[in-house]
Amino acid sequence: MAFDSLSDKLQNIFKNLRGKGRLSESDVKAALKEVKMALLEADVNFKVVKQFVKSVEERAIGQDVMESLTPGQMVIKIVNEEMIKLMGSETTEIALKSGSEITVIMMAGLQGAGKTTTTAKLAGKFKAQGKKPLLVACDVYRPAAVEQLKINGEKQGVPVFAMGTNQNPVDIAKAGIEHAKSNGNNIVILDTAGRLHEDMMTELQNIKSSVGVDQTILVVDSMTGQDAVNVASSFDEKIGIDGVILTKLDGDTRGGAALSIKAVTGKPILYAGMGEKLSDLEQFHPDRMASRILGMGDVLSLIEKAEAQIDADKAAEMEKKLRKAEFDFNDYLEYMGQIKNMGGLGSIMNMLPGMGLAGKIKTDGVDMDEAEKNLKRTEAIILSMTNAERSRPDILNPSRKNRIARGAGVDISEVNRVVKQFEQMKKMMKQMPGMMKQFGGKKGRFKLPF
Repeated sequence: MAFDSLSDKLQNIFKNLRGKGRLSESDVKAALKEVKMALLEADVNFKVVKQFVKSVEERAIGQDVMESLTPGQMVIKIVNEEMIKLMGSETTEIALKSGSEITVIMMAGLQGAGKTTTTAKLAGKFKAQGKKPLLVACDVYRPAAVEQLKINGEKQGVPVFAMGTNQNPVDIAKAGIEHAKSNGNNIVILDTAGRLHEDMMTELQNIKSSVGVDQTILVVDSMTGQDAVNVASSFDEKIGIDGVILTKLDGDTRGGAALSIKAVTGKPILYAGMGEKLSDLEQFHPDRMASRILGMGDVLSLIEKAEAQIDADKAAEMEKKLRKAEFDFNDYLEYMGQIKNMGGLGSIMNMLPGMGLAGKIKTDGVDMDEAEKNLKRTEAIILSMTNAERSRPDILNPSRKNRIARGAGVDISEVNRVVKQFEQMKKMMKQMPGMMKQFGGKKGRFKLPF
């Protein structure tokens, strides 16, 4: 994740604070000096860092903190609250008109930021909410932009309106809205050309004034750090934006954009792109993001991700099989698929309290990177089995295991390991029928697949 390095540094700083029974003013200032350096290295805007540290210091050296029984924890609490405030305090929804009224959303951003893909991702979100979005291809300059939008729209099950690359984008936007009126679409999302050139800005202004855009959303690449903040400021100044979507926040980036954009532009971060799949778009929650950065986990997002990815009926059926120890390797494969759909073990671990930096830590002596590789090897082994072998693991004799090992490209000891783990899991679930309940909620909710 984008904040791995920052999170690692902050957790080390706060670990030292927690170890002190009492805190002096100099202790707090020394810790905040390190926090300041960590934020600057994460490419957070200098003015933002300066104000952030000042706000934390003013609160942290107060009498209530210094005389607290756990001053270290109080300082961390203050840092958490100020970080949430920095990113916008509250989750911001995209304002939509009610009923059959059409909401027109114009997507803007630089070429290469992932705007067209994000446009399709956003349309998928609206469709899942019961809306009827229409994608309109207004980027007539970039080769294959129209085709890319059509392909992604088809994958999302969302219609795409296009008139070709020899038409004026303003005319395309107007025609797209008329098409939406005729076909019952209540959200129109305009995918515009991605450049910061003066002509492009004029074009965006013309579209905005000609069709009555309700929401202008800027898509920025979080991997560009401070440049992303500068781009946001420039677009807001020239055309006016209502919110920002950050892309590539799952990548190896310092994360400064997420911590700076709201403070610099005053515009909220609406969503964050967390992967290349069209489903990898998460609503941005400042409080949850602050918790992730500080290593406190993000259980709510984990639950929401599980609810979105896991079929409730399949989960209930799986639980029933586990209780009766009737599940087979086909079910085991399904279980691993659910973990993969949730972003893999690393993604899940990053959302659990105290389990940040999952790729770097060891849990009970198990390296999480190695655990991910084991999952992939296990999947290859199961896929090398015949249908009969998956349904009836008891028929797996040495010759069958040898064939499976050759098919998966592993040593037979790996096949034996998978079979042994499978049997142990089966035995454990039979002995502990209530185990799966601990991750459930109210009746009818999903059960986490781990």
